[in-house]
Amino acid sequence: MTTAASASFQLNAAAPDTLSVSGALTFVTAANALSAITSAVAGNGHTQLDLSGIRHSDSAGLACVLAVLSKAAEQGRRLHVRNVPEGMRVLAQVCEVDSLLA
Repeated sequence: MTTAASASFQLNAAAPDTLSVSGALTFVTAANALSAITSAVAGNGHTQLDLSGIRHSDSAGLACVLAVLSKAAEQGRRLHVRNVPEGMRVLAQVCEVDSLLA
């Protein structure tokens, strides 16, 4: 079941506790992705954010994921990120925020 889509990223909630993100998380898509992911997580009780379908990300994509985690924490929810793409993981290490993705 697709819960949101744009030209560059898609959200899929096929598993009850997992929201899968695919496509691109970049400067172009980050604001829309943040809104869509935050709404989907808040509305459906997802506990897992699966990034295995991300084909391209940049610093805005990393910021988007960190903001989603922060918003979930503000709501008293623990959201686990799975399958962080290598480029995003490297960027998180360089920025010294990789522990936030664990």
